[in-house]
Amino acid sequence: MEISALADGVLSGDRRALARAITLVESTRTEHRTQAADLLERLAGSGRESIRIGLSGTPGVGKSTFIESFGLMLAEQGLRVAVLAVDPSSARTGGSILGDKTRMEYLSRHPKAFIRPSPSQTHLGGVARRTREAVALCEAAGFDVVLIETVGVGQSETVVAELSDVFLLLLAPAGGDELQGVKRGIMEVADIIIVNKADGDLKATATRTCADYAGALRLLRRRPQDPDGFPKAMTVSALEQSGLDKAWSDISELITWRRETGHWQGRRAAQARHWFHEEIRQTLLARLQTPPARNLANKLSHDVETGQTTATKAAAALIATLWPEMTRDAATESLDLTQDTT
Repeated sequence: MEISALADGVLSGDRRALARAITLVESTRTEHRTQAADLLERLAGSGRESIRIGLSGTPGVGKSTFIESFGLMLAEQGLRVAVLAVDPSSARTGGSILGDKTRMEYLSRHPKAFIRPSPSQTHLGGVARRTREAVALCEAAGFDVVLIETVGVGQSETVVAELSDVFLLLLAPAGGDELQGVKRGIMEVADIIIVNKADGDLKATATRTCADYAGALRLLRRRPQDPDGFPKAMTVSALEQSGLDKAWSDISELITWRRETGHWQGRRAAQARHWFHEEIRQTLLARLQTPPARNLANKLSHDVETGQTTATKAAAALIATLWPEMTRDAATESLDLTQDTT
């Protein structure tokens, strides 16, 4: 694969080149990882920034319907919109349906929109292993807004907050009460809570749910990256396309304030540090999947199963064999600490 030509295609906004680039960065083959790193290095100096909007919510809350209506509204305003949708993978077969393009029928045909579904595989937190790099590719391709739709697994789905500038949490009418709203986890990282399906017979219920969560948000500790009035709760009907313009207005207001006060740049820098450390962890975990490491792990796991050793000792033995320098450094540090205390 000619990486320079692929980089030029991404920078020119070629959708086919962007799709190929995302496929490349999602590949786990060693030669593809090297090519992906080269590609991302070439695109790093493009200087382009998109508005990254993360969206989460329980299955059935209407995330895909909201994204299609919201994305169409932005596209009609002349903005280029990219949607990165993460689908859950089967724990038994490893497969994913990847049906988001089918759900977003009209948005997928819009000339200013790009939709890319990806499997979550074994990655936890609601996003895929390489979603961060896919976001960077969409930015380099010149998209104005990147919408990141998560799997929708529940309270622990907070990784998307490390990918986005604004995090939207979608709820269904009667989706919880004020106590649910003050629970730690996903509520603490949400910038705007959107109660979807505020139409028909559910409109009154949606209004009550919105009021419950608005009250709950006032009980949470104030965050330094929020202006007055944020985080906030609102009602939206993606089906009737009502409230979408207000949601975009609030998102724009929040982003403008954060840019003017320096929180935008600070947040992006903090996210870069986070993903650096995450890349280290994932690289170390990937080394555990090499044939020598797996053979040793299988032998040690048999010893644990038969009671010849404990899980703690077996894990320490595995690490000592694979990374002896880490074991030596830990031993030296422990010795230094002992000497300091005597």
